Amino acid sequence: MLDKVVIANRGEIALRILRACHALGIRTVAVHSTVDRNLKHVAMADESVCIGPAPSTDSYLNMAQIIAAAEVTDAQAIHPGYGFLSENAAFAERVEQSGFIFIGPKADTIRLMGDKVEAIRAMKEAGVPCVPGSGGPLGDDPATNAKIAREIGYPVIVKAAGGGGGRGMRVVHTEGALHSSIQTTKTEAKAAFGNDMVYMEKFLENPRHVEIQVLADGQGNAIHLGERDCSMQRRHQKVVEEAPAPGITPELRAEIGKVCVEACIRIGYRGAGTFEFLFEDGRFYFIEMNTRIQVEHPVTEMVTGIDLVKEQLMIAAGNKLSIKQEDIVLDGHAIECRINAEDPDTFLPSPGLIQHFHAPGGPGVRVDSHIYEGYRVPPNYDSMIGKLIVHGPDRATAIARMRVALSEMVVDGIKTNIPLQQRILSDLGFQQGGQNIHYLEKRLKERKEKSISLV
Repeated sequence: MLDKVVIANRGEIALRILRACHALGIRTVAVHSTVDRNLKHVAMADESVCIGPAPSTDSYLNMAQIIAAAEVTDAQAIHPGYGFLSENAAFAERVEQSGFIFIGPKADTIRLMGDKVEAIRAMKEAGVPCVPGSGGPLGDDPATNAKIAREIGYPVIVKAAGGGGGRGMRVVHTEGALHSSIQTTKTEAKAAFGNDMVYMEKFLENPRHVEIQVLADGQGNAIHLGERDCSMQRRHQKVVEEAPAPGITPELRAEIGKVCVEACIRIGYRGAGTFEFLFEDGRFYFIEMNTRIQVEHPVTEMVTGIDLVKEQLMIAAGNKLSIKQEDIVLDGHAIECRINAEDPDTFLPSPGLIQHFHAPGGPGVRVDSHIYEGYRVPPNYDSMIGKLIVHGPDRATAIARMRVALSEMVVDGIKTNIPLQQRILSDLGFQQGGQNIHYLEKRLKERKEKSISLV
C-alpha cells in the first residue's frame, strides 16, 4: 500500500481523495494556494504545503511546485484529481521521472487519448464504434475538405484535435460555410490549445451523452462498471448525471462494456477511466476517453458499491484488480446534481461568504462538498461548490429523493444554481428520461424567450 500521497487539487475532489486515503491508512499532503488555506481538506490533511498565489497558473498548474511539495514531505505518490493537471501527459511524465508514482495512466496513454485524432484511430483499431469522420487531420485544400464533408454527409462538426470541455468545435450545415469554419476553428485551436490540428465528424443531431466507467490495472486486467447518462448539459458542460442510463438494456450494456474493456487491455490502460459516447438510434459512437476520475463518479459508486478512488490508489500501489466483471451488479438508480456558486438565471459566478449552510439528509442522500458556514468562495476557480447525489431502488424514487434533498439544501450568502436544478428535476421531459444533449439548452432558451417555467 502507498504510504503518503500528495493531493494535487482543491475543493470537493481533494476532500474525496483525502477520505479515501485515510480509509486505507495512507497519510496525506494537501497542497494549496494562498487563497485556499482555509479549505476543509487542508485542515484535515496530515501535512499541508502552500504552492503559490491564487491564480491557478501559479499554484495548481505549477508542476515544479507540486513536485517540490512531494519532495519536501517525502511523499510517495501524487493524485491529480480531475481538471488542472490530471490529463497533462507532461506532468505525469515529470512526476514519474522525479521518482514518484502518478496516480493515473502512463504518460503515453494520456498523450494518446489527449490527441482526439490519434485516440479515434486507436479506438477504431481496438474495435470501438466511432462517429463517421475524416479519419485524420484536415489539410488546407478546400476541395479535398469539401469532398470529405460530402462523403460524411451534412451537417458535420469540425473539432480541434487538442480540444476538450466543449471548446474548439464548430457545426457546419452547408458547403459554403465549410472552409471559413475550418480556418476559424484552426485559429481558435492554436490560440487555446497550442495545436491547430482539426478533424471532421458527422454531426449527430439528437444524440444522448452516455459514458462507460472502466477500471484497469495495467497488468492485463480490466472491468467496466456500467454506464452513466450525462445528457443534461448547458454549453457542453454537464449539469445533471445519472446511472444507469435510461433505456440501456443489459444486453447493450454488456456489449459496449466488453468493447471498452478489450480496448483498455489493448492500450495497456492503468487506473480509472471513462469512455464517452454519443448514443443515437440504439448505437454508440466514441467521442473521447477521459483518463482520470470524473466529476460524476459518485453515481457509479452508488449503484455498484465500488469506491473508485480507493481502487485508483490500490492500482497505483501496484496491486492487480481485486474485482472481477461478474462481481459488478447494478443496484437501483442514482442521480447527481452539480451545485455551483452562480446565478441560476444568468449563470454569472457568485463568489462570496457562505453565511449559512445546511446539508440535506435522509435515506440514499450523499453530499460531496468542501463548503461550510463561514467559508468564502473565491472568484479564482471553477464555480462548483459541491455535488448532491441520491440513490433509490428505481429512477422514480431517486428523482423524488433528489427533489426533497434540493428543497432541504441551504446555502445562504451567495447565489447558487439550486433553483435551476429544482426546475430540471420537476421537468416532465427529464422525468420521462432519455432526452438528448440539446434538451436543456432548448428548454432554457424557451424559458428566457417566453418567460415560461421548465415544469
